[in-house]
Amino acid sequence: MTLALGCIADDYTGASDLANTLTRAGLRTVQTIGIPTDDLALPEVDAVVVSLKSRSIEAGLAVSRSRAADKWLRGRGAGHVLFKICSTFDSTDAGNIGPVMDALRADSGEGAVLVTPAFPETGRTVYQGNLFVGSVPLNESPLKDHPLNPMHDSNLVRVLARQSRTQIGLVDLATVTRGADAIRARLGELAAKGVGAAIVDAVFDRQPMSAGDEA
Repeated sequence: MTLALGCIADDYTGASDLANTLTRAGLRTVQTIGIPTDDLALPEVDAVVVSLKSRSIEAGLAVSRSRAADKWLRGRGAGHVLFKICSTFDSTDAGNIGPVMDALRADSGEGAVLVTPAFPETGRTVYQGNLFVGSVPLNESPLKDHPLNPMHDSNLVRVLARQSRTQIGLVDLATVTRGADAIRARLGELAAKGVGAAIVDAVFDRQPMSAGDEA
């Protein structure tokens, strides 16, 4: 079997949202709870979403579980693996988004990857690298008082830079509106400068899919 898309989600509800979105887009999708056993028999599907509970656990454990899920998906023929994160970027300066992204990027050998939590259908948009919840920046939304991961900075370039070992860049809305080729060219420019990941602006539903987002 060759999967069109493998997905690793950092919680169960986000995994369900993603599986539903992929199904509505016409992909035959299966969602698993945890990393399946090697002998799991899959039906003919286009995408598999592996649901983890790794958002707020110790970073090293989140990395090891995510790498195991990535290995399982690629072992089933997934040539492209997406790491699904929360639409409000729930995380602390220690991770877990940055550490998991760094590990998956290293394993895949990618030069630079796209990162966006945008989910415009639910009011989560990214503009100039800043995450908005409805009409307000993330740090002015109720997420500023989150009991586990209070979000005090809406600028995701800064947030991710504090978590990751690589430089973080931006693919802005002006570039996104020019289409997939412009996005790829911008990623190439950033990679040539040593940037390993880029926050990508997204304010409309179709934009995050323009070039295939990694997170």
